[in-house]
Amino acid sequence: MKGQMNNSLGSIEIDNTVVATYAGSVATECFGIVGMASVNMKDGLVSLLRKDNLEKGVNVSVTDNRITLDFHVIVSYGVSISAVANNLVENVKYKLEAFTGMEVEKINIYVEGVRVID
Repeated sequence: MKGQMNNSLGSIEIDNTVVATYAGSVATECFGIVGMASVNMKDGLVSLLRKDNLEKGVNVSVTDNRITLDFHVIVSYGVSISAVANNLVENVKYKLEAFTGMEVEKINIYVEGVRVID
């Protein structure tokens, strides 16, 4: 389902891919996040996504203009996962609500791997 808002001039629909791409770009800006992960269910392999495929690491669900997000991320080695997760939730919630005008109901974070950064 797409997010939809109505005003006096008409209606605005926001596609889930737009929300996923924006949320993925905000997430990769957070400290401790190496990048978004793509999980191959068939082989169980996890791969790091490039900047042009960030939406594949985010699952978006919109119900009654309330957004639920599932992030699949790879974090930096040596950082506190809980601190990184809290930072990601706060940044994404704030920026996504300002960007879309919809409420972020829930954010689930799945840490798919850890990478050493040079």
